[in-house]
Amino acid sequence: MADEYYTLLGVAKSASADELKKAYRKKAMEFHPDRNPGNKEAEEKFKKVSRAYEILGDEAKRKLYDQHGEAAFDPNQGGGARGPAGGGFRGADPRDIFEQMFGGGGGGGFGDMFGGGGGGGHDNAGEDLRVDLKVTLEEAAEGVERKIPYRKHVACAKCAGSGAEAGAKKTRCPTCHGHGQVVRSQGFFSMKQTCPSCGGEGERIDKPCKPCSGEGRTVAESSVNVRIPPGVDTGTKLRSSGNGSAGRRGAQAGDLYVYITVQEHELFERDGDDLACSVPVKFSVAALGGKIVVPKLKGKTNLNIPAGTQGGTIFRLRGEGMPPLRGSTSGDLLVRVDIDVPKKMTDKEKEALKAYAAACGDEAAPVSESWRSKFKKFFP
Repeated sequence: MADEYYTLLGVAKSASADELKKAYRKKAMEFHPDRNPGNKEAEEKFKKVSRAYEILGDEAKRKLYDQHGEAAFDPNQGGGARGPAGGGFRGADPRDIFEQMFGGGGGGGFGDMFGGGGGGGHDNAGEDLRVDLKVTLEEAAEGVERKIPYRKHVACAKCAGSGAEAGAKKTRCPTCHGHGQVVRSQGFFSMKQTCPSCGGEGERIDKPCKPCSGEGRTVAESSVNVRIPPGVDTGTKLRSSGNGSAGRRGAQAGDLYVYITVQEHELFERDGDDLACSVPVKFSVAALGGKIVVPKLKGKTNLNIPAGTQGGTIFRLRGEGMPPLRGSTSGDLLVRVDIDVPKKMTDKEKEALKAYAAACGDEAAPVSESWRSKFKKFFP
């Protein structure tokens, strides 16, 4: 049936190359063995959709498939000699196809399923993982230690990471002859790939461990204590070496990357290492001058307000901002003055304010006078 592969990917027979790639990515991500550990049905579906894309993703193979169906690639039916597709999918590792198409070498491979950024590609090293962590502005300023729970691959408890049952023997892999790699031909090009039979080990185990299917690792809940240094900001990335996923069959573990998000604060805004806040100031203090209390992240301080301070004036308190993540100079605290106009006044206060207004007349506010002179230029 010449449309079975299209059905597996959920696309029409007229689908473009981009549509095929998007459909394969969606299906492969859904059924990938790393996302479905121990699920044989999902593993089989992953193999089938990978097989479908390996054929339909190649223009020459797709034409042969459209004409002859899967028989075009069956050497028992004479299909093995049909042009560049003859070597075809038979024996190709579905994981290799997935990682070739979507960045296995250095962009994370399937490590991205767990949030990772750049795991082992074709080797047996464990994937790098990513977790996101929210901290308060106070925690970002002072530093904090957090216990972070997450899921990762760990060494199989039964085989201690070897991937083999007790008493199992290792023999040289007949597919790669002990090299751990095989050469695949695609048209005029040849490329080396991890051996699909031994996973790059160069050896095969006659009795693989059943709980981990010979991989030497299983998925489990884990946790790690991470020290968040003072000065972190949203987007800061912290690395915890060796706390990513365990490698296959005892290979090196990946790393854990913690991505920081600093939560918004109800008083302070942050700009790099500087902090900013608005402080209400009574009209009498702004006009006559005086002291006000200014909040800091830790404690408070007094600020002298000179007479005649206008609303919107910003005062800079050196070194009262955030500590630097790198370096030795802390940021500043920027205090913006907001004139506090009372909504309710006593009769005595109203009389005093009326007396002030009467005493001031037109000479009361140089700023207003300046604005009035500009206004008259346009509206004489």
